[in-house]
Amino acid sequence: MTYTRHSRRFSLASAPLRVAALLLAAALAIPSCASTPQRHDDGAETLHIKGSDTMLRLVNRWAEDFMRLHPEIAVYSEGGGSETGIRALIEGETDLSSASRTLRPSEVKQLLQKRGSLGLSILAAKDALSVYLNPANPVRDISLAQLRDIFAGRIENWKEISGEDLPITVIGRPPNSGTFLFFEEHVLEGEPYSDRSTTVPTTSAVITQVRAQRGAIGYGGLAYGRDVTHCAVEGVEPTAENVRNGSYPIARYLYFFAASPPEGSIKLFIDWVLSNAGQQIVEEIGYIPLWELPE
Repeated sequence: MTYTRHSRRFSLASAPLRVAALLLAAALAIPSCASTPQRHDDGAETLHIKGSDTMLRLVNRWAEDFMRLHPEIAVYSEGGGSETGIRALIEGETDLSSASRTLRPSEVKQLLQKRGSLGLSILAAKDALSVYLNPANPVRDISLAQLRDIFAGRIENWKEISGEDLPITVIGRPPNSGTFLFFEEHVLEGEPYSDRSTTVPTTSAVITQVRAQRGAIGYGGLAYGRDVTHCAVEGVEPTAENVRNGSYPIARYLYFFAASPPEGSIKLFIDWVLSNAGQQIVEEIGYIPLWELPE
C-alpha cells in the first residue's frame, strides 16, 4: 500500500471531452446512499483508492498534490490490478477503484446486489496501450494481425515479420490486470494467450523483462518504459496526437469507479482530478489529458 501525504479498432477521437460528459455509466437504477468518506481516529477524513497498477504512478501523484491543497484529507492509494480494485469496491473496502478497463456485466450485477446501485464510471485520463520492444530489436512497426499471432503463439521468431533470426519471448500480465483484459479483447479478439508466454505482475516488471531480453515483447501504458522502444502499430506511433485524432488503433480510457454518486472529500478529489490542474498532472506523468489544456 502507498500512503502519500504532502482488427478491431478502439478509437477515442469522437469521445466527449468536458466534465459534464465524463460521468459515463451510470445512472443509478435504484436509490442508494451516496459514497461518503470515512474518518480517521484523529478526525481527519480518509479516502481510499485501490486498483490499476497501470494508473498507480498517476494516482499517487494526484494524491500527493491533492493533499498539499487539502491537508485535512488523507488519501491512501494502492495497486493490485483493476479486478482487485473493483472487487474491493463491490465489497465496500475502498471508496474508489481505479481501472484500465470498463466494468464487466457480472461486476455491475455484483455492485447492484452488494451496494444497491449499478455504480458510476468516471473518465480520468486517456492512454495509448503501448507495445514494448527491446531497443536492440530492429523491428519498429507491427500490424494488429502480427501482434495477435505473436501473443497467441503462432509467430515464434522475429524473422517471420522481417526481423532478426531470434526467438520471440512474450511477456504478459496476469488475468486480474485490466490491461490484460483490454489486450485480450481488442488485440487477441477473445483468443487465449499463448501458453508459452511469461506472466509478470506489473507494468514495471514487463519493462524490466523487455529491457533484459533482446527478443522480448510486452505491452502496457504509454507513461512507462522510456528506455524501451514503443513500437508503432499499423504504422502509427503511440503518441498523444495520434490518440486524440483516433489513428492509433489500441487507445483506451483510464477510469475511476464509485459505488454511487460521490460526496464530501471523494467528490472534492474527483472534481480536482477533472480540473485543468488535475489533467496537467496526467500530461506530466506521460498519459493523455481528457481535453487539450490551455497554454
